[in-house]
Amino acid sequence: MAESDLDFHKLQFEFTAHLRDPDNNPAPKGIEDRRLEIYRDLLYRNIEGFLANSFPVLRSITADHQWHAMVRHYFAQHRARTPLFPKLPQEFLRYLADQRDLHTCPPFLQELVHYEWLELEVSLDKRDIHATLLGENANCLTGVPVLNPTVRAHSYKFPVHRIGPNFQPIEVGVEPTYLAVYRDREDEVRFMLLNPISARLIDLIAQDNNVIGQCLLNQIADELSHPNPEVVVSGGDEILVELRRCDVLLGARDA
Repeated sequence: MAESDLDFHKLQFEFTAHLRDPDNNPAPKGIEDRRLEIYRDLLYRNIEGFLANSFPVLRSITADHQWHAMVRHYFAQHRARTPLFPKLPQEFLRYLADQRDLHTCPPFLQELVHYEWLELEVSLDKRDIHATLLGENANCLTGVPVLNPTVRAHSYKFPVHRIGPNFQPIEVGVEPTYLAVYRDREDEVRFMLLNPISARLIDLIAQDNNVIGQCLLNQIADELSHPNPEVVVSGGDEILVELRRCDVLLGARDA
């Protein structure tokens, strides 16, 4: 490699290192600080603004100085695996998991960020649920339930769907919080609070797409060692109807 190329690469490294962390990396020689300030401000504002819009609840409960300190630390220290801007929220999740000292942060921070990230993932999911919509009267108990492909179901230790300026829990909930995030037939992102049975039912439907609803509910009754499986099946049938009504399920097909 020519010496001029090495010098240029060195300049690039110094330039980008300074933009990411100007407090700890001096600016390259020969570049007017007034010009550098334009780039420093532009890059930080782009990153900060995108994260604030991606995680509005987190931003609303975080003091300005704490928020900007966290974003600047992320910008300076995190090494992203992708240059794609829509993947920036996922990179922020990785940052929190891998590099961020969370001792001074709310205990629910990572779960809240994950929950808000799920909404983004669903909104960006390009799959068309209209292509797989089945008859509204399809019986999900006697047929094979068809899961909306945009559904993201997850369990949390904290009730993340309730967190906001007026509610910031310190301790985990007595029971896990089960939530589904998905896009309905109107292309609106929706949220559904699940119970353990409906959460398990969605999990089973996602695992095996060739089992009728009644068999899935019988399996859940066995897992619960329920003395009256028919009670689980009856209640589960109501759950299937509700999941279908809300577009979590798109209908049913023959086994």
